[in-house]
Amino acid sequence: MEDESCLKTMNNNNMKEQDHFLPIANVGRIMKKGIPGNGKISKDAKESVQEYVSEFISFITGEASDKCQRENRKTINGDDIIWAITTLGFENYVEPLKFYLHKYREIEGEKLNIPKQQQQQQQYQINNVYSIHHPPYVATDQLFSLPFSSNSIQKPLQSQDQIDSMGQW
Repeated sequence: MEDESCLKTMNNNNMKEQDHFLPIANVGRIMKKGIPGNGKISKDAKESVQEYVSEFISFITGEASDKCQRENRKTINGDDIIWAITTLGFENYVEPLKFYLHKYREIEGEKLNIPKQQQQQQQYQINNVYSIHHPPYVATDQLFSLPFSSNSIQKPLQSQDQIDSMGQW
């Protein structure tokens, strides 16, 4: 009986630990976008990135939360996150995040002025048109300097490896 309660405690601790991490499928999906189509990512690599990214987010939000507590506020907002990122020395991320935050607020502001049913119709149309006429987005511009050459990540396409207009090799 004692072993059974110990097992339940271990499962609860493991579950609580997993609750602090981003979903592994989401992490893997994002990682996959940065490698060639035929590239593979090991389970260990996904789990490591999952842990590191989750820790980074906790680090940033913890600093933002401390700021909010000092200011007697209960809600962390985007500006608090940008302040925390700057304070913690991640200045290279500030400008892109300000840009995305501005765009996000712009879109959310527009949503407030449109009835809910019309929003859903517009989103449906956007999703359908985008998925039919556009290939999946692949980041081509390097926003942040990397500590290694981009050539070390993936090899450039050779002339025989070119993709035709139908997305075929």
